Amino acid sequence: MIKLIAFSAALLSCNLQANNTSPVSKSNVSMSEPAKSIYEFKVEGLEGGTIDFAAFKGKKILIVNTASKCGYTPQYEGLQKLYDTYKDKLVIVGFPANNFGGQEPGSAAEIQEFCKKNYGVSFPMAAKISVKGDDMAPIYKWLCNKTENGVLDAEVGWNFGKFLLDENGNLLSYFPSKVTPMSGEITSKL
Repeated sequence: MIKLIAFSAALLSCNLQANNTSPVSKSNVSMSEPAKSIYEFKVEGLEGGTIDFAAFKGKKILIVNTASKCGYTPQYEGLQKLYDTYKDKLVIVGFPANNFGGQEPGSAAEIQEFCKKNYGVSFPMAAKISVKGDDMAPIYKWLCNKTENGVLDAEVGWNFGKFLLDENGNLLSYFPSKVTPMSGEITSKL
């Protein structure tokens, strides 16, 4: 009987955790609201630590999904040049993602070494995430859905898609992979 009670308690605990509820507090039952601003996001950095988007207030932000084994990988060079040229008013945040053709299979250490060794990347890089599908990272859900960002719907179609936000954290544009970092389409908005 005691084993049955212990088993029932363990099962209840698992069910509550799976449903994200607690027998003590009903406040966990409601779904959290989507972020209203990019500045509400904090993400894990590739080198550890946290990238807090609130720290970028007053600068434009270019968010890019990256990959080390893609035909667009040389865009890292252009991203670094863009960052060096405009770093007084622009921050770039790279998000390695393995969503397209398995082109970012590496570990955090491997990605970091690749970016620094081959392209001298010094702009912030986040830990590897998913930028599409059921496991899409919350920041990309915000970026891709007008109902969350208030501006546009976008679908990241491949590696090196770029989202540009203004100095107040408002989404300005989405640029597909083929738009290079130093193109007039991007630089004219800086």
